[in-house]
Amino acid sequence: MTERNNDFTTNGARRAFLKSSLMVSAGVASMGGLGLSRLAVAEPLTQRYPDELVEILDESFAKYRLFNASVEKIASGMRWAEGPAWVGDGRYLLVSDIPENRIMRWDEITGSFDVYRQPSNHSNGLARDLQGRLLACEGSTTTDIGRRVTRTEPDGSITVLADRFEGKRFNSPNDLAVRQDGSVWFTDPPFQTGNYYEGHKIETELPDAVYRIDGASGAVTRVIDSISGPNGLCFSPDQNTLYVVEGRAKPNRLIWAYPVNEDGTLGERRKHIEASAYGALDGIKCDEDGNLWCGWGSSGAPEAVTADLDGVMIFNPAGKAIGKIRLPERCANLCFGGAKGNRLFMASSHSLYALYVNTRDASFGKYGS
Repeated sequence: MTERNNDFTTNGARRAFLKSSLMVSAGVASMGGLGLSRLAVAEPLTQRYPDELVEILDESFAKYRLFNASVEKIASGMRWAEGPAWVGDGRYLLVSDIPENRIMRWDEITGSFDVYRQPSNHSNGLARDLQGRLLACEGSTTTDIGRRVTRTEPDGSITVLADRFEGKRFNSPNDLAVRQDGSVWFTDPPFQTGNYYEGHKIETELPDAVYRIDGASGAVTRVIDSISGPNGLCFSPDQNTLYVVEGRAKPNRLIWAYPVNEDGTLGERRKHIEASAYGALDGIKCDEDGNLWCGWGSSGAPEAVTADLDGVMIFNPAGKAIGKIRLPERCANLCFGGAKGNRLFMASSHSLYALYVNTRDASFGKYGS
């Protein structure tokens, strides 16, 4: 694949992406009519309604739980699943399998689960920009590339949006979010720099930080450098608040809330959520009502009971826990998708899980969806 200079204006990009995506899915679907193999339907983890794995912690969560929807296992076989992104134009989900250095593709029409890209430069967080193009946090190197944020063009070529700041290479870009002005915000912790499992051991050059790529000029600015291990991030429905997970906060992981100014700078932060009782926050998404849906697991403390923690926690706009989705694996990240935007996809260690809920992503039908 060729590489291009940073260019945020591609005419007809979303139209071309939609056309090619639908052709791929339609082609795969038609193969089923020829008698070729198709994967089985999703597997519900329980047979009872309402699903006992979807817990109401506060009565306000009841309206988001669908009485006759089950937590379903839709794919497996990964080593560490991360950063899912829904591609509604083609009705498929992309998810990173970091140790295997690949991006996997789950097709909603056929249920097929195949390699989308390999190598992926140990990609982590995935998202789509306002034109529907795939954005990826490439967390480590394959050869002499990686540790960067890229965009996949409609013709399959790769555009590097950012690979360094002030002349120094990023650590391991982790997760990203797109704002309605076209800017791309991403976290850069050192998580993939200390082992050969999720990449390569390196000496980091930059402090832990959060960066913003300007939607018009492509200029990169550092917007946060005061938290340890920045991880998942997302915007509130009105785009005026940025939520960021501090993955190495002590004694407990935190979510900070930052006011977003008109010029793209951030105001004074406030502590929004603290993961107590040995819980561990990871990827996060905000729904249309301002609730945060958070990937959840164990902090690794010896006292933690992992089986009681793995899954997804849901917090209301005030930071109160209102719901929980129990999973048999730790959930690293999640996203909303499906034909109507109300299907929650959960990237959880070795597998993908899904649950229909009565809400949608804050950006549904607006931007980056």
